Amino acid sequence: MLVAVTGASGHVGANLVRALLARGDRVRVLVHSESRSLDGLDVERVQGCVTEAEPVRALVDGAERVFHLAAKISLDPADRPLLQKTNVAGPRNVIDACRKAGVKRLVHFSSIHAFSSEPTSSAIDEDRPLASGSRLLPYDESKSGGERVVREAIEGGLDAIIINPTAVVGPFDYGPSHMGEVLLDLYHRRLPGLVVGGFDWVDVRDVVDGALAAADKAPRGARYLLAGRRRSLPELAKVVEEVTGRRRPWMVSPMWLARGVAPFAVAWARVVGRRPLFTPASLTALRNHLDVSAARAGREIGYAPRPIEVTIRDTFDWFRTDGKLS
Repeated sequence: MLVAVTGASGHVGANLVRALLARGDRVRVLVHSESRSLDGLDVERVQGCVTEAEPVRALVDGAERVFHLAAKISLDPADRPLLQKTNVAGPRNVIDACRKAGVKRLVHFSSIHAFSSEPTSSAIDEDRPLASGSRLLPYDESKSGGERVVREAIEGGLDAIIINPTAVVGPFDYGPSHMGEVLLDLYHRRLPGLVVGGFDWVDVRDVVDGALAAADKAPRGARYLLAGRRRSLPELAKVVEEVTGRRRPWMVSPMWLARGVAPFAVAWARVVGRRPLFTPASLTALRNHLDVSAARAGREIGYAPRPIEVTIRDTFDWFRTDGKLS
């Protein structure tokens, strides 16, 4: 089977392409810029961006199945236009191309951030409304907008399903990803302190396994939250210390203090040319999505995420082989 993949050179994409090849599928990928994660793999490449109609048409032509992973991830309000262009207009391009090419199934990768974080008193599952309102983080707004585009296409007859991962970590993180940077900052002791918030962390390999199972088994219009386990940053740092032997930061800031310091941290990061880990927007994200349920995926497609300790160990093993720990 010929399978087309957007976002193939990203963290999830690098793992998905390897899994597809291991299954014996032919794989065609859309490559925008950096593609080191695909070096040495037997894939057909199409040069271009998901926001450009012609490369997307060339990508899906003749494909039986399309995995749409390409997305812009940012919590910077200044990136709102780019987020809308990539995460909302991008899916429209993919949907149009799939319709014209007669693709049998589209698998759209959305995010936990597409769902409303309110109310916090109940678990988030697939029945939770999509995020909306004027005070949304730019990334949340774009991911919910992109998912709305796909849902409208499904209502119009397109055979598509939707995958909503939480915070993804794991091997083949060439970038590294935002979450991979957190782990590497902990290892290299670049964090003077931690904050009390956290995420639901999921292994990238479990996300890929869940997406492949859903692509094979799920009915048209299905969507699945693929979650792992929620851990606070201090808890995650403890696991990293146990796995690597690198001492975790001893200082843990209450959220009110971190929010007061965040604007200065952003300014300093710009001065030294690094992406800030803690920003007002990222601190908001650390307080959202407190309880996420992957029960539906477990029942319907056999989804069973591995322990976070295994994920962290395997991730650092891969970081070591890629020279990121030196």
